[in-house]
This record gives sequence, structure tokens and C-alpha cells, in this order.
Amino acid sequence: MQVDFYHLSIPLDRVLPRIAERVVATGGRLVVVAESEAQRVALDRLLWSYAPESFLPHAQQGAGNDGAQPILIAPDVTAANAAGNVAIVDGKWRDTALDFDRAFHIFDEDAIREARLAWKALAGRDGVERRYWKQNDSGRWEQAA
Repeated sequence: MQVDFYHLSIPLDRVLPRIAERVVATGGRLVVVAESEAQRVALDRLLWSYAPESFLPHAQQGAGNDGAQPILIAPDVTAANAAGNVAIVDGKWRDTALDFDRAFHIFDEDAIREARLAWKALAGRDGVERRYWKQNDSGRWEQAA
């Protein structure tokens, strides 16, 4: 199981759609987790409108046939769409993400302390590979750990 920590220096709006595109392009499914209803509504709008030439099929959990959705926006880490990937976008790590094949833990400066605690807690756990990504001065993602 792989956990990718993404330390944001740009808005989530510019990162999440790219991750979602890559997951869907490879035939995967994704659960996007945000505890706040307002954030889930904003993410729903984002995935509909982030690029005019792209389409990311998705829905909010409970809005229809959850099991048929390639991308499901949810308040908790539940694979109601049989996803193998989870993106935690509210900065609050949840150990239930370890039940997936891959987790994206996306956080900004406001959640750096919690992310560091999660990083340390996952150290040495059997079957968990951690990666820490940070943007360089030119805006490209580099693996920092």
C-alpha cells in the first residue's frame, strides 16, 4: 500500500483534478474525502468545471448510484464505489485509508503538524510505502522523502 503525502504550495483546485485524471485514465476508481459539506460541494463544482476540454465522471456520496461512480466525493473513507484509491483532501489523516491500494494525503501549511504526525505514525508499518512530495521553485512536484 502506497501513501503519497502532497504538501501544497498551490491551491488544491490545481492538484486534485490532475490526480483524479491519472487514476481514471488507468481504469482506477477514487474516493475523495472531505469532512466539510461546503468543501464537498466545492469539490463537486471543481470536478465539473476545472477544464473545458476534460470530463471527470463523479458524484457526491448518496446522490445516486454510488457504486457506478469512478470518482466519489465522500465525508469519510468508505469505498462505496469499490475504489482502490483514496484522496484525503481536508488535511486530516485517517488510518482507514490503509485499506486502499493507494492513498493521497493532500495538505497545506495549516495541516503540516498533523501531516508530520501521520508520516511518523506510518513509519515502519508493514506493507506501507510512504512518499512525500513537495513543489520546487519552478512549480514541479519533487519527491522529498
